[in-house]
Amino acid sequence: MKPVFKPGLYAITAQRYPDMRRLVTEVQHALEGGAAMIQFRDKSKDRAWREDAAGAILEICNGFDAPLLINDDARLVLATGAAGVHLGKNDMSVTSPRELLGINKLIGVSCYNSPERASQGVADGADHLAFGSVFASASKPEAVRCELDVIRQARSSGLPVVAIGGITPDNGRAAVEAGADALAVIGAVFDAPDVRKAAASFSEIWES
Repeated sequence: MKPVFKPGLYAITAQRYPDMRRLVTEVQHALEGGAAMIQFRDKSKDRAWREDAAGAILEICNGFDAPLLINDDARLVLATGAAGVHLGKNDMSVTSPRELLGINKLIGVSCYNSPERASQGVADGADHLAFGSVFASASKPEAVRCELDVIRQARSSGLPVVAIGGITPDNGRAAVEAGADALAVIGAVFDAPDVRKAAASFSEIWES
C-alpha cells in the first residue's frame, strides 16, 4: 500500500555527514515537535553511511508514523524501504523511478516556478509537487524565486503542493494560505538552537 502524503511540516535534513548521532537526534526532535514528514538529503559520496543513516532515520520515522522520503536517490529507497523519493531538475524523470520503485512509493518533483514542469509531473505520475524558492533561501541563495500565485494556480493539479525555500514560522503562514499543503524546511528547523521547539512553531500554523 502506498504511504499517505501528510500535510504539515516537511522537514528536510541538513548536511550532517559523518555525524550520525547528531543527524538522528535532530530528526527525533523534529518529529517530537510535530513534523509530519522527513526528507533525508545528503550529498556525501559515502554510500554505506547513507544507507545506515537512512535506515536509522526510517526507524525513528516509523515510530511517529511519518513518511521518510529520500532526496534524489530512488535506489536508496529500495535499499531501505523508505516511503519514496524526491526528484530535482537534474535527476531522473518521474517515469524511471516509478518503473524502479513500483506504484506503492511516493514520488515528489521539484517544479521551481514552472507550471509546465508541474503539468509534466502530473502527466508522468508524480504524487506531489514542490515549488520554490518561495522566499530568499540561505541554503540555496542562487535558487530561482517562485511567487505565491504559482502555488495558488498549482492547486488545480489535484496533487498535494509543497512550498520550499526560505520558509520560517513567520512567513510560512502566507504559503499555507496560498494553498501549500506542506512546508519544506531545512535551516529554520535543523539550524535552530532547539530543533523540537522550532518544529513545533511550524506545527502551530496548522493548529491555528
